[in-house]
Amino acid sequence: MTEANTARPTPAPRGLFRHFETIATRWMDNDAYGHVNNVVYYSYFDTVVNRYLIEAGALDIERSLVIGLVVETHCNYFASLAFPQVIQAGLRVALLGVSSVRYEIGLFAADESLAAANGHFVHVYVDRETRRPVALPAPLHHALQGLL
Repeated sequence: MTEANTARPTPAPRGLFRHFETIATRWMDNDAYGHVNNVVYYSYFDTVVNRYLIEAGALDIERSLVIGLVVETHCNYFASLAFPQVIQAGLRVALLGVSSVRYEIGLFAADESLAAANGHFVHVYVDRETRRPVALPAPLHHALQGLL
């Protein structure tokens, strides 16, 4: 793909997201350049998705028969985040399939209207034992519909 064929990413506005979680940065999140290291953003993504699913009663980490495996992630960075800072992670579902879901996440500094980073996270839901894709169980599907 050439540069002319790719749209330049832009920060997502808060209004795009259906659910928000507050995440406090930690001292260890900063890197040598004085801001949150890029790999930590993926941890924030994982945190907002899984906390939402647990609180919605759609995921029991130890006993759920169906689990989500990450098959794709992506992040665009627009502004630095750093310790000590509180981040608001916005969450929405962009695509809901039979056995998969694409979550979109925006990470916002407090009171900012545009995301410091946008990303997405694709889960394929599989049987815990066989690791084969399965249809989303009704409680999970219901919880995810609330984020569409």
